[in-house]
Amino acid sequence: MIPPELLLQGYRLGVFPMAMENGSIQWFSPDPRAIIPLDKFHVPHALRRVVQKKIFECKIDNRFSEVIRACAQRDDTWINSEIIESYENLFDLGFAHSVEAWSEGKLVGGLYGVTLGGAFFGESMFHRKTDASKFALLSLVEHLRAKRFALLDTQWITPHLAQFGATEIARSQYLKLLTQTADLRREF
Repeated sequence: MIPPELLLQGYRLGVFPMAMENGSIQWFSPDPRAIIPLDKFHVPHALRRVVQKKIFECKIDNRFSEVIRACAQRDDTWINSEIIESYENLFDLGFAHSVEAWSEGKLVGGLYGVTLGGAFFGESMFHRKTDASKFALLSLVEHLRAKRFALLDTQWITPHLAQFGATEIARSQYLKLLTQTADLRREF
């Protein structure tokens, strides 16, 4: 297991761990770095309709272990048993969180990440029902706004995240933003 102090110090310095195919853990600090500006989050029209239909219910920190394990269930994954154990430990310590999409009493999508001050570091998301992970991301953004968070880090940009307003910034700019937000007093 990665010691929690090491994980949190890594996030404070702008680095995060990923498991490699051979089981080793390597640390990354992308340049450029992807973020979603909380004040510029874009809700696609189709997602607005999903929200209006009340297909999903949001729960927070209800099934963290199930969420991280569901995120690991893909052909190409960076989440191995050491990562799972390390983040479950961070969850127990109050630094890792899950935002979950539920439908008809079942967990159908969600995401997990780490908080440090006013920053949320998104790690991974999954869905078992169409639009469930999108709903979880929207729920996360609404929650972060309500709690006055200032940074939503997505590590890298993907076409999926780009539709919500994800953007890339230089690592140097990211580190300045991280310094400004990591010491804010915020409760998730």
